[in-house]
Amino acid sequence: MLRRFSFLAALLLTTVPLPAMAQSAAPAAAAAHNVILFVPDGLRAAVVDPATAPAMAAVRDKGVNFANPHSLFPTFTTANASAMATGHYLGDTGDFSNTIYTGFPLKAAAGSVTPFLENDQVIDEVDDHMAGGSYLDEEAVLQAACEAGYGTAAIGKIGPAYIFDPTARDGSTTILIDDATGNAGGHPVSPELAKAIAAAGLADKAPGRGDNGKPGDMTHPGTKNANVEQQNYFVDVATRAVLPLLKSRGKPFVLVFWSRDPDGTQHFQGDSAGQLIPGINGPTSMAAVRNADNDLAQLRQALDAQGLAATTDVIIAADHGFSTIAKDSQTSPAARADYPDVPKGQLPVGFLALDIAAALDMPLWDPDAKNARVEPSHHPAKGNGLIGPSAEAPVAVVAANGGSDLVYLPGNDKQAAQRIVTALQAQDYVSGLFVNDALGKLAGTLPLSAANLFGKAVTPHPAIAVNFRSFDTGCGVPVKCTAEIADAGLQQGQGMHGSFSRADTMNFMAATGPDFQQHFVDEAPVSNADIGKTIAQILKLNLPNKGQLVGRVIEEAIPGGSMPQTARERFESDATEEGLRTILETQRVGDTSYFDAAGFPGRTVGLSRPTPAQLGETQGVTKASSAK
Repeated sequence: MLRRFSFLAALLLTTVPLPAMAQSAAPAAAAAHNVILFVPDGLRAAVVDPATAPAMAAVRDKGVNFANPHSLFPTFTTANASAMATGHYLGDTGDFSNTIYTGFPLKAAAGSVTPFLENDQVIDEVDDHMAGGSYLDEEAVLQAACEAGYGTAAIGKIGPAYIFDPTARDGSTTILIDDATGNAGGHPVSPELAKAIAAAGLADKAPGRGDNGKPGDMTHPGTKNANVEQQNYFVDVATRAVLPLLKSRGKPFVLVFWSRDPDGTQHFQGDSAGQLIPGINGPTSMAAVRNADNDLAQLRQALDAQGLAATTDVIIAADHGFSTIAKDSQTSPAARADYPDVPKGQLPVGFLALDIAAALDMPLWDPDAKNARVEPSHHPAKGNGLIGPSAEAPVAVVAANGGSDLVYLPGNDKQAAQRIVTALQAQDYVSGLFVNDALGKLAGTLPLSAANLFGKAVTPHPAIAVNFRSFDTGCGVPVKCTAEIADAGLQQGQGMHGSFSRADTMNFMAATGPDFQQHFVDEAPVSNADIGKTIAQILKLNLPNKGQLVGRVIEEAIPGGSMPQTARERFESDATEEGLRTILETQRVGDTSYFDAAGFPGRTVGLSRPTPAQLGETQGVTKASSAK
């Protein structure tokens, strides 16, 4: 039984609706504004202040401060890019994590059925496999804006930038500049843009990450440098070639700038080799925050210099928060084995696949090593695993991602689902399980639909979303110094995300410009799913919805808007015989849900402990909601 609890507050605020979204997709010359969406990948809201990130702090403090922000779980990059791009939750977009199970081998992923989606060629191949030509199966806002006559551009990190308009394959529509530009596998740029890049004295080939791209290993620390060279190139192309080109066309434009930092540096930083402190709060991570901030400052300076500032909205939305990697477990069979590349006693990459294979007493095959069998004292190369008598007919598939993993059951084996759930509930690294609604109710778990993970997606739905344990390392501000178990090839002390902790769901969000209020603190919940809907409202676009798991227009942040009525809710699963329950704490505006944290009590940062009165068990309460 799913239990839902309500906490009522004394004050209700009236919602004053704004006019309905315009139905015309054509930009109105007299009123249309430009939009820049700046995505500082992996930026935690709690680390932004005038000292660490002055440009972003200025937008927040002088414009709209989205003080109650939310990433979508699983808190990964392409998943949240799909939400920003379409305004839909992951149960509709099918982008459930950076690595998913597609059900077919991909040439662009060396034959793997568990591809990593931060790759334009992988995205193209997955799209081409789908009947509708798009694995998201929802119209992306940049694509819609391009078709409506706006100038459009996506610049920055490979994969998520492309998701905003995956039809931009030949350079003739939306401008695409990412890691692959000018390199093998990159999409071409138009002759017009190539000329503008050359005229600005810039290279026609995106540089790599250099030393910043070195993750280190168990004996060598990771990078001590932010991703400066690559991001300097992207922001130079944006400000010296793309913005002047878009302005010269005489039409309003939309530009998405996806900054790899601080995410890439926080992942690979070598400030905390093997140690939880300072973790992602060391000098290299802070340099990465400033690197992203410098890019935003350069973009805003270019808007000023080109006379575009007064007519351009700047929206900042990080895809997710961040945590420090922990690798300890007292219960995992995988942690008790010895591996040549893993410190003794720590969890190897692929521990979830290894432990599930052991629980099912079935062989494990590596989809990223041509389906080779994983032998004792070895682990899957990237953590992904095919579990069953053969790699070609797996009973279970694990898509490893980091702070959470996905388990698929290609045959929808309910008995296997129960055995896997029982095994995972015995592991100290697990904190909450969400199970596919079609598999029925399993004690200790919540359904995927509780987190908007069950919708009309055309990619395979996972059978189980596994959230890993997170905990406070003691800096006084838990969301700044959270550590989490991570199924990744990185080392303890480096950085990861993907969990259902508030440290990972609390992304940085702010906005400024002619379509936003100034000096306004928005305490209503907002999420990355609201970004696409709000941009569409600004551009006067009508994005048709195939699925029903949608975000909202952030009306209260628009001049003339009023604060909406909000509610807090808490969902609990039935308990196991051992007393374990998966708990999900959410907020709500109308029919739109916002997910704070989830997991087993005591194992997730940000998950509160209810009082007996709040639980209301003796009264048989099934719902709780605090409204204000």
